[in-house]
Parts: sequence; structure tokens; C-alpha cells
Amino acid sequence: MTYTSERPPIAESSDSLRARIPGWGADLDPKDRPSVPKLQWQADRSGAHWEFPERQPEKWPRERSIEHEFLTPVFGTSCPPKGLSGALRRFSYRKYSEGRAAHWLLLLAADRVDAWESHLRSFATLRPDNPITETGVLSEVSRHGFSSRVGKKRADVKHHLADPIIVAGPWVLAAGLAYSAARKLLRRR
Repeated sequence: MTYTSERPPIAESSDSLRARIPGWGADLDPKDRPSVPKLQWQADRSGAHWEFPERQPEKWPRERSIEHEFLTPVFGTSCPPKGLSGALRRFSYRKYSEGRAAHWLLLLAADRVDAWESHLRSFATLRPDNPITETGVLSEVSRHGFSSRVGKKRADVKHHLADPIIVAGPWVLAAGLAYSAARKLLRRR
């Protein structure tokens, strides 16, 4: 069983693995392995003072892979899922296996949604996000942005034309939608 102090069972014998996989077991001889004293199996369960580790309390439902029967004994709590991004993450873990591309694509989408949620939350503060200064666009002019790309055989030159669209595009789109909504509201009055 996972997370116990018992030594896991070996699925195949060393001889069958050596016969099936060329080079398997090259480090089995203790004379060839400097870490052998540390790896000696202790009969008293390798010094662990527990049969199964004490479980961390779960303050809110945590996402876990559908491949696992239960949550790991210790897990991260620094960024609990919240909002629409949290709903996307929970859906991804509840519906898809970690071996499916849909699982990871949903997690990537949740990261993008989380970024936009953070941008929107920043407008409710005294210091909202500033896309001009925080994206490094000003350094293109003041820090030799163009000359650092020309003739340097950089691998990332191919997507430089798309970068302004990817970075500034959503902001321009959001500003356009806000302008159009404000204009419609003023016309109705």
C-alpha cells in the first residue's frame, strides 16, 4: 500500500529483469555503489515511528487525481482553488485522468482564468495592474530591445511579431468592450 513504512514488493526478480532489459542491475553490486550504507533496509521499519503517516487536516475539499484512492498524507494549501479558475481545476481533477491531455489543458486554461481574475481584482485596489509597465514593453525602447534580436541567431525571434498581439491583445479587447459598453449606456440616457 502507498505511504506506509513497509518495503514495496518487487514485481519481478532481478534475474528476469536482467535477462529482459540489457544493462539492468549494473549497480546491484554494493562495491559499485557509494550510497549502500544509507540504503540498507532496517528490520525495525527503517526507523519510522509510524505505520502510516499522520494525515494533514483537510480544511476544504482538495483536488486529487482520480487514479489515487485518497489524498496524500501531506499536501499544499498555499493557493486554495477559488472562483471560476478553481471550478475549472476541480472539474479537471474530477473528470479526467492525469494521463489525458484534456486534464492538463483544463489546468492551463484555469491558470489563464486565474490570471484574469487577479487582474480584475486589482481594479478594486488602490494600485491596479498597469499593463504598459508590468509587461516590460517600455524596456523594448529603453534597453536595446530591437538590437538584441537582430543578427543574434536567437531561437525566439520567430514569435516576436506575435508577442504584442498575445500580450496586448486581451487588454485592447477588454478596453474596447468597456468603451463600447460605456457608450451604449450613455446613449440610453
